[in-house]
Amino acid sequence: MDYFNTIIGESPALESLIRSARIVASTDVTVLITGETGTGKEVLANAIQKSSSRANKPFITLNCAVLPESLVESELFGHRKGSFTGATANKEGLFQAADGGTLFLDEINSLPLAIQGKLLRFLESGECLAVGDTKPHKVNVRVIAATNSNLQEQIKRGEFRQDLFYRLSVVPIDLPALQDRAEDIDALIKHFLRHFSKEHNIVAPTFSRQALKTLRAYKWPGNIRELRNLCERLSILLAGRVIEPENLPYEFSSPSNGAEKSNFTLPTLGVQLDDLEADLIYQALTRTNGNRSKSARLLGISRDTLLYRIQKHGLASS
Repeated sequence: MDYFNTIIGESPALESLIRSARIVASTDVTVLITGETGTGKEVLANAIQKSSSRANKPFITLNCAVLPESLVESELFGHRKGSFTGATANKEGLFQAADGGTLFLDEINSLPLAIQGKLLRFLESGECLAVGDTKPHKVNVRVIAATNSNLQEQIKRGEFRQDLFYRLSVVPIDLPALQDRAEDIDALIKHFLRHFSKEHNIVAPTFSRQALKTLRAYKWPGNIRELRNLCERLSILLAGRVIEPENLPYEFSSPSNGAEKSNFTLPTLGVQLDDLEADLIYQALTRTNGNRSKSARLLGISRDTLLYRIQKHGLASS
């Protein structure tokens, strides 16, 4: 079974990402998945695990943002009875539980600094030390981490260890935002409508051409998760009907979703459009440290369009 088929879409950006993920899955290398909230980081991590030699071993997930700082160390590494107030028995940590398999650390940016050092030691030695223990234990665990924040900015603020960042990002994979792969929206909608039709035993609705056009133009701040929730809501409320733009929630018709009034005034003497376009692309690439997905969002164009224009203006080496 091809587990990467769970990642729906055929856009060039997504196909390139999946090719890299397939290669990564055949190794034990540490992976750092980046991307906005709702882009499918856990889905990708799960596909990597199931396509790896560890497929039949545990796949354990921890959202680093949901635990109080005082409990993170015990949750990851375990503790010994009596090591702190409330430790009434020995507790196995997630590293021990995942032995032989994979530990997925979501929102790694929320991991306390003190625990970051202990995680770094594990990645370098394979040893984990339970709270209250004096002897470390060797375990064989692959780590896949994910974040929706800019770790480089956190490093500058002293909130994330630079050495841990480099150790985690042996192979970084950046998931594009949904608005950067708008050509995949139709396929995702079909997938979700089929899924909810079966789950709720209802007749799936259909989207009119104009409604689909409206969805493709939307910014999707919640990415695939937002699209999925919308499809479930409309599947239940408008089962078997044709969905028109007026059936969509308010935010899809609000002025901020459409073309905004330009605050750029054309100079009296005009401009050299090619030179202006090249300069704006260069500024966007500089501002995002060369991240093309983020540059495309700054410019309000798709990633594929940006790549074409980079080639057009000879900015490929920028």
